[in-house]
Amino acid sequence: MNRSFRKTLIILAAVIVLGVIVFTTCTAVVPTGYTGILTTFGRVEDHTMDAGFHFKSPVQQVVIMDNREQKATFTTQSFSSDIQQVDIVGSVNFSINKNTAMTLYREVGTQYFNTLLSPRLLENTKAVFSKYTAENLVAAREELSETIRTKLSEEMSRYGINVISVSIENIDFTDSFTDAVEAKQVAAQKKLQAEIEQQQATMEAQQAAERQRITAEAAASVRKIEADAEAYSTKVRAEAESEANKKLAESITADLITWTQANKWNGSLPTYMNGGSGMTLPILNLDNN
Repeated sequence: MNRSFRKTLIILAAVIVLGVIVFTTCTAVVPTGYTGILTTFGRVEDHTMDAGFHFKSPVQQVVIMDNREQKATFTTQSFSSDIQQVDIVGSVNFSINKNTAMTLYREVGTQYFNTLLSPRLLENTKAVFSKYTAENLVAAREELSETIRTKLSEEMSRYGINVISVSIENIDFTDSFTDAVEAKQVAAQKKLQAEIEQQQATMEAQQAAERQRITAEAAASVRKIEADAEAYSTKVRAEAESEANKKLAESITADLITWTQANKWNGSLPTYMNGGSGMTLPILNLDNN
């Protein structure tokens, strides 16, 4: 029985080992977020495996490719349109299309970033930067990023690589160019300050002249009002005197004149009288003793 038992154990162990070998060679597990590329004797099949447990032929191999969103940073040097050297730091976010991952693996392999994506990213970055002057590069950072992403996306789409975004994170220039830009900015600020001061002085002078004009017009208005008032007052007095003289003239009669003369006579007779023919004769006083 000992021989029989040992034989049974050996057979059982062989079955277990064979089962393990069959299990490991005939099954595959694809992790979540990855795609399985199935190959048969090195030939890439035209379908992929989703995440999960799968059965396969022992002669088939499964290559795991990441189809999650990935991020990679890059650095490069370029030249602007005015031949200024630019040091660039950026990043790219991308993912692969799991439905066409087998084509990417067949044509490029698993090192598709280093083989395909990175060189085209650097080339497009340099091409886009060369269309801008150095002074315009910093202000156009978002525009640069989107232009590079669009160009790269068009090239990568045929490989099933989705370019999600490109970010230009830092743009650095040579020290000499940076110093020149700073000097130019300082000069521009001084010029702007001088223009502001000149505008302020001009505005103050205009305001002072306007105040003088308003004051002069006000004084002239006062003088005109005073002159008009004086003229009106004179006219009123003249009209009043004229009316009084008119009424006085209408009221004078011969009887009034006689009465007034009689009322004013003090009883004294004249000493001389007109004798006619230009002769003046004395009047004799007969009352003297």
